[in-house]
Amino acid sequence: MGINNKQRRIIYPFAALAGQEDLQLGLLLHAVNPRLGGILIRGEKGTAKSTAVRGLAAMLPAMEAVAGCPYHCDPHDNSKACADCRSKQGKLQTVIMPVPVIDIPVSATEDRVVGSLDFEQAIKAGQRAFLPGLMGEANRGIIYIDEINLLDDHIVDVLLDAAGSGMNAVEREGISFIHPAEFILIGTMNPEEGNLRPQLLDRFALCVDVRGLADRRMRVEIMKRREAFELDPAAFMMAWQREQSALRARVIAAKNILPAVKLADELYALIGRLCAEAFAAGHRADIMLARAAVTLAAWRGRIAVTRKDVLEIASLVLAHRRREPPEESETPQQQEQPEMQGDEQKQEQSPPEPPADKQPPEQQQEADGQEKDHAEHNNSANPSREVVFAVGRPFSIKRITHDKDRQARRGSGRRSRTKTDSSVGRYVRSTDRRERDDLAIDATIRAAAPFQCRRQANGMALVIETADIREKVREKRIGNFMLFVVDASGSMGAKQRMIETKGAILSLLQDAYQKRDRVGLVAFKGNQAEVLLPPTNSVELAQRCLSELPVGGKTPLAAGLAKAHETVRQHLKRSPHMRPIVIILSDGKGNVAAGGDSPLTEAHRVARAMRDEPAIKFIVIDTEKKGLLSFGKARELAVQLGGECYSIEQLKVDNLVEIVRGVAADDS
Repeated sequence: MGINNKQRRIIYPFAALAGQEDLQLGLLLHAVNPRLGGILIRGEKGTAKSTAVRGLAAMLPAMEAVAGCPYHCDPHDNSKACADCRSKQGKLQTVIMPVPVIDIPVSATEDRVVGSLDFEQAIKAGQRAFLPGLMGEANRGIIYIDEINLLDDHIVDVLLDAAGSGMNAVEREGISFIHPAEFILIGTMNPEEGNLRPQLLDRFALCVDVRGLADRRMRVEIMKRREAFELDPAAFMMAWQREQSALRARVIAAKNILPAVKLADELYALIGRLCAEAFAAGHRADIMLARAAVTLAAWRGRIAVTRKDVLEIASLVLAHRRREPPEESETPQQQEQPEMQGDEQKQEQSPPEPPADKQPPEQQQEADGQEKDHAEHNNSANPSREVVFAVGRPFSIKRITHDKDRQARRGSGRRSRTKTDSSVGRYVRSTDRRERDDLAIDATIRAAAPFQCRRQANGMALVIETADIREKVREKRIGNFMLFVVDASGSMGAKQRMIETKGAILSLLQDAYQKRDRVGLVAFKGNQAEVLLPPTNSVELAQRCLSELPVGGKTPLAAGLAKAHETVRQHLKRSPHMRPIVIILSDGKGNVAAGGDSPLTEAHRVARAMRDEPAIKFIVIDTEKKGLLSFGKARELAVQLGGECYSIEQLKVDNLVEIVRGVAADDS
């Protein structure tokens, strides 16, 4: 996985890159200040992302390191040395070596990245010893991750934590170990293949968006340079040697003056204003912008940061942190709502009586004694026009997840915990050998230990037989497929129910984005249900469908459930390892039936059929406004589905906290 130094001798020169000034600047600033915080390079294929990273590594000046140290410790900086180098201070031999560059593929396991028990030492010498991972090999160098958006989230978390602290702390298999891990983290990705979740995106100090050049002369120049390099790499490198040497000397000079660079108080205010105007979440943007401006000033050869430095680097710091401003003004859609609500409230208060011969038979045969209630719902849910309501303000929601099951599943994400047959995931326990070659060395040694007195060592510190071998049982988190089934009938327009419902869906969509879920959207109104959004990874597309969802017509609840069932079953055929979560947002009432039964009876029959699917979890979000008349139809639907039922208020994290506090107070 590491790049051999000899293989780096003939690499396209960094100085020869054309038309990617922002990319070159971002990389050079990290060469000046490795603690800047990492850089994310986003762009379509063929835009020199990988070429630039490898070219930077080849251009950096060689470094002095402790001979034989697996972490390449700096012999002149005891504060950042590993424990072994600190114990030998004053007796260290040094070597000159190129800056290490470590590739981490998307298939990398956590053990390989973080480090693990040294199996050879454990078996041969019976000693616990730590075997450094890729983070240890990359100390004082570069970690490069191509397609970082496809790497498992828990590995990205570990890398970003180490990049921020400069240390890697390992607690596993009976080993507690800390070693230096100060590296430049460079990630590249193609946005067409999915994005990083916001928490990880925010951890990168800079973000550069690269695109193919539109200027014809520059495109011709790129072709000519690449052709010359491929025909005679050595001659091409010699032709660019002067520019490479000048960049290398400039990096060294900037590193030397970096500690002396100062940021004036008025520029702190400017930084705060720029981040506030970008609606950046939290305060990491402010800190990163200040740090990047100081580094840019050092690169420019100055010891005082200027206003121009801050404004120039702000685009790279805020590119991935900029958010849409919150909606404060009243939209035309919102202005239409009072009129709509007033019309519907009048209809609810004095519903018109249809002729007896025009009444549907299901209204005359309600089995639950709620004929009047059902008729009121039927008439109030049939406005003359469709209206698109605004999306309510999102909120933090309670944790929604599947219960852990015994089946090993594939995939990545952050929602549900599951067993995995691969070597990716956290080691939770051991089991007898199953030919998976994921050896649990600690459990194997423990199994063999009681029999060592009876076995012939033959010079071995530990004798292990086949029956002693144990394998690791691993767990990981995966994403789910979340299908939203939304009641878009006319009754949802009354009392701002659709505004709150859309706010709840938006909150759930934001949570799905953070957990790396696939999402889909089914809406039912009028006489039918429709798949508005097939299963997709694009939560932004789901949010767009949500904002444009109109309200109007009757309530075909059974049709909505049947369409949801069909959609989930089709998805399970394509992805049998997924565990869908179906979230139904409705008051549980219906007034349209396809057959001869009443609408509610038909809907409950479909719900019971859906309950027979063991892989599906059902959640009903009750959209009914609570008051003197609350029918509890949503809870009845949840019972038929074998699922859970929440009101929108119960879905909020804040309310759950208050409930827990109330219970604790009662217990005390």
